[in-house]
Amino acid sequence: MPKITFIGAGSTIFTKNLLGDILAFPELADAEIALHDIDPDRLRTSEIVARRVAQALDARPAILATTDRRAALEGADYAICMIQVAGYKPGTVIDFEVPKRYGLRQTIADTLGIGGILRGLRTIPVLLEMCSDMEELCPDVTLLQYVNPMAMNCWAISRVSSIKTVGLCHSVQGTAEQLAADIGVPVDEINYLCAGINHMAFYLRFERDGQDLYPRIRQVAAEGRVPAWNRVRYEMLRRLGYFVTESSEHFSEYVPWFIKRDRPDLIEKFNIPLDEYITRCEAQIAGWEAMRVELEGGAPLAVERSHEYGSLIIHSLETGTPRVIYGNVPNAGLIDNLPPGCCVEVPCLVDKNGIQPTHIGPLPPQLAALMQTNINVQALTVEAALTGRREHIYHAAMLDPHTAAELDLEQIWSLVDDLIAAHGDWLPTYR
Repeated sequence: MPKITFIGAGSTIFTKNLLGDILAFPELADAEIALHDIDPDRLRTSEIVARRVAQALDARPAILATTDRRAALEGADYAICMIQVAGYKPGTVIDFEVPKRYGLRQTIADTLGIGGILRGLRTIPVLLEMCSDMEELCPDVTLLQYVNPMAMNCWAISRVSSIKTVGLCHSVQGTAEQLAADIGVPVDEINYLCAGINHMAFYLRFERDGQDLYPRIRQVAAEGRVPAWNRVRYEMLRRLGYFVTESSEHFSEYVPWFIKRDRPDLIEKFNIPLDEYITRCEAQIAGWEAMRVELEGGAPLAVERSHEYGSLIIHSLETGTPRVIYGNVPNAGLIDNLPPGCCVEVPCLVDKNGIQPTHIGPLPPQLAALMQTNINVQALTVEAALTGRREHIYHAAMLDPHTAAELDLEQIWSLVDDLIAAHGDWLPTYR
C-alpha cells in the first residue's frame, strides 16, 4: 500500500477532509499515513481525528504522527503539503498591518499584492528545503502542493527541484458549482474548459449538451440576481467576456480597479470585504478550542467527500482509473501566449502514466494580457527568492497592479523595507 505523508497536518479540518476522501477508496483504505507538523499540540489533535475518520470509514490505515519531517517523508509515495509559514502571527498580521500604515488595504493577501509577495518570500525557502529532503528520502514521490501563493511556489519548485509536483486548488470546481447554482443547472450536467493561472483562470467553455450556458450566466446580471458577495466577478464578465475562477474578494486585489483609498464608493458598490482574511483567521482561532474539544471528543464525526482533487489523483495513479483534474504545472507549450516556464492552471489527465497536462493553445488576448500583469509579479518574486537579490522584491512590488495603483515609488521602496524588517528571521538575508 502507498505511503501518504501530510506536511502541515496540524491544519486539522483540511487533514480530516483529505484523509476522509483518501480512505473512502477501498484501494487506499489500508494506506500508510504519516502526519507531520511542527506544532505538537495541533498534531496530536489531527492524529486523534485521523483515527476517528478511519474508524468511521471502517478503514485500517497505519497512522504515524511525528514532528520529525524527515521521518514522515522517508519512503513516501505521495506528499501533501498544506503549511503556512509564520502562521497567522506574525506572518499574516505583518502582511496586513504594515501596508495599512501606507493606506494600502487588502482582502486576502495570500496570492498577489504586497502580502502575496511577502508570503511567497517566506514560503519558498521552506518548500525548497522540503523538496531537498524528498530528493534524498523519496525521490519518486508525487508532491501535491496546496500552499499559497500557488503559482509562485510551484514556479520556484519547478526551477530548482526534480520532484514531481502539481499545485492544487479548488477554485475551478468550486466556482463551477457556484455558477451552476446561479443559473439553476445541476453541476454534474455541465461541461467546462478552463485555463489560465491560479486564481486567474477563466472558463473558455461552459455548456450543457453542447449548448453554451454563458447567455444564462449573463442573464443573472441582467435580471439583478448577482449574489452580493460576487459582484466583482460579474463585473469582470461584463468587461472581459469570460468568467474568472477565483472569488470576488480574492480577485479584487489582483487588479488596480476596485480597492482605492480615495474611492470608498467602489468598496461599497462591489461589496469588497477589506481585511477579510484577518477576520476569518481571528474567528477560526477564537473557535479553535471548542472545535478541538468536539473533534477529540466522542461527538459524531461526519465524514463526507470533499471536492478536493488530492484523493482522486492518488487513486488514479494507483489504480489507473482515468480522471481529469485541474492542476498547476509549468507552461511547457500548454498556453501559447503566456511565458514558457511560468505556472499555469490547465486540465490534466491522470492515470497510471502520471499527471498529463493538456495543451490549450492561445487564450483570448485580453485574458492573456491580464494574466501577464500577475505573472510579472510572480516572476520577480521567484527571482528574489532564488537569487537572494533584494532589488527584485522592490521590482515585484513596483509592478504589482494594486500596489502600483495606490503608492508612489518612494512609498513602495519604504514599504518593502518595513516589511522585510518586520519579518526578521522569517525571511532569509537578501543581498
